[in-house]
Parts: sequence; C-alpha cells; structure tokens
Amino acid sequence: MRYQRLLVTALALILLMVPAISARAQGEEVPRGPTFAARALQALIDGVQFGVIIAITSVGLSLIFGTIHLINFAHGEFVTIGATFAFFLNVSAAGPGWHLIPAALAAVVFGALLGGAVDRGIWRPLRARGTGLINMFIVTIGLSLVLRHVVLVLYGTRPASYAQYDIQSTIDLGPAGITPRDLIVTLLAVLVLLGVAALLQRTRIGTAVRAVSANRDLAEASGIDVQRVVLFVWMLGGGLAALGGVFFGLVEIVTWDMGFKLLLLMFAGVILGGLGNAYGAMVGSLVIGIVAQMSTLWFPVDLQYAWALLVLIVVLLVRPQGILGRAERVG
Repeated sequence: MRYQRLLVTALALILLMVPAISARAQGEEVPRGPTFAARALQALIDGVQFGVIIAITSVGLSLIFGTIHLINFAHGEFVTIGATFAFFLNVSAAGPGWHLIPAALAAVVFGALLGGAVDRGIWRPLRARGTGLINMFIVTIGLSLVLRHVVLVLYGTRPASYAQYDIQSTIDLGPAGITPRDLIVTLLAVLVLLGVAALLQRTRIGTAVRAVSANRDLAEASGIDVQRVVLFVWMLGGGLAALGGVFFGLVEIVTWDMGFKLLLLMFAGVILGGLGNAYGAMVGSLVIGIVAQMSTLWFPVDLQYAWALLVLIVVLLVRPQGILGRAERVG
C-alpha cells in the first residue's frame, strides 16, 4: 500500500513537470514570478500610500489630544462618515450623482462641520461642567457606537466603490507599478500634509494651536481664545478625517466600519510619533503603513497589522515618548 502511494505521488510530480519540460524542449521561456527586489519595491510603494492616508486621518486625532488631552475614540467614525457622505453624493440613487471630486470636497466640508458641531454640542458643555477625562473618554466610546450604527442603518453592510476611477491600468515604475488613481491620491495626501504643516508653522491660528498644545493655561493668560482654538482643531480634524476616508475608500472600498478598522492604526501612528505632536503623527503613521505592507513579503497578509503594532512596542521600549515626542518628568 505504501509503494502504491509513492508511485501515485511520483506520477503526479511527472505530470506537473511535463509542461515545463516541453516548453524548454521547444525553446520557450518558462514564465517566472517577480523577484524579491521587485516585490519589495512594490510593497514600499503601497506602504507609503497607506501610510500617508493613515497620517491624514491621525493628524486631527493628535491635535485634539494635544489641545484638550482627550482620546477621541469616535475619530474613526468621522473617517467612515466622510467616505459614505461622498458615496451618497457620487453613487447613491437618492443622491445628486455628483462627480467624485466635488463630492469629496463636500464631504470634507461636512466632516469639518460635524467636528465643530460635536465640540459645541458635546465636549464644550462637558468641559464647562468640569467633566473628568476618563468620563469624557467613555462618552467618546458611546458616541462612536452611535455614529457607527447610524451609518450602518443609512448605508448598509454591502461594500461598494465610487463611480469614477475604479478600474485603471498600471503605470510601470521599473519592476513595480502603480495606477494613476493611487499615484494621485498619494501625491494629494502628501500635499495636504505639507499644507497642514505650513498652517501650523506660518499662520496665527497655527501658532495659537501650538501654544495651546504646549501650555493651555499660559496660552489663555496671554490672550489666546482657547475655546476658539479648540473649535478650530475639531473642525480641522473632522475635515482631514473625512478626506482620509474618501482617499481610503477610493483606493480600497467603502464599508460601514472602515474607520473603526483604521482606528487602531491611527492610534498606533499617534503614539509612535509622540502623543499630541502633529508632525509625530505624520511620521509615525508613515512608519506604520510601510511596516504593515513590507511585512507581507515574509508573513501572511492577515498579520500585517500585528507586525506594525510590534514595531510600535519595540520603539516605545527604546523611546517611551515616541519618535518626535518630548520626554517629561513624572512626579
């Protein structure tokens, strides 16, 4: 019985080798897969694209923590709402059927208004009552659940794509490739991040945001309207989250829980770069995106987020304040 199994195995191997042998006998080249260098370059390109999208969504999360020290667990739902609102304007039969570009701009405006409304309607009254940060954190979890299930009811569970830029041919970049859609999304994301950096460094409101993040009491004593700055940060964070949601839905797919799936990576990018530091969130998110994609060269795709979080743990063991964070004395 054992010899019969060995014979069957040998015959199967011979049958598998026949096409390759015949091709070589006829002088034909046997097709080969991409080399490791080509796959590594492709993973790096995908990682940069993924990282800058995470960075756009996480900058607002970092600024909110820097100004009011609130961990906003509902930030992922702002990402989902931006993507689904653009989908409603672009694809839905009940919507106006706009092109994706004006629909995306409208989604950014809607996200900014939603962020401002949440601050004025929820967080400002809670701050005025002296609500503790732990209690406010619990409120963000409840708000996240409410918003997520509202999107579920209105949008549904079926994944969908935008009407434009869905199927495109690949642009060859040497051994790797990228579609025009993904290339434009990556370049636009980088430009947006550079614009946010210029806003924080070269404008009065940006200087006020950095002052409030550094020392809220001193900024208020120097005449800065802290409530106005906090409102601006919420609107900026909401608009950026909505834009990141549109970008992520464009390169991947629009789902009702897409923001919740990205939330862990957003937190990882913020913590890795340094809590409350917008530039740190950009750098940390880029590292998370690259590590997540590069890990697929050796490990299954299902584990890519786990390896990104492992890098977070390793970096924090060496530098607890994060890549660009400031060390603080305790006690």
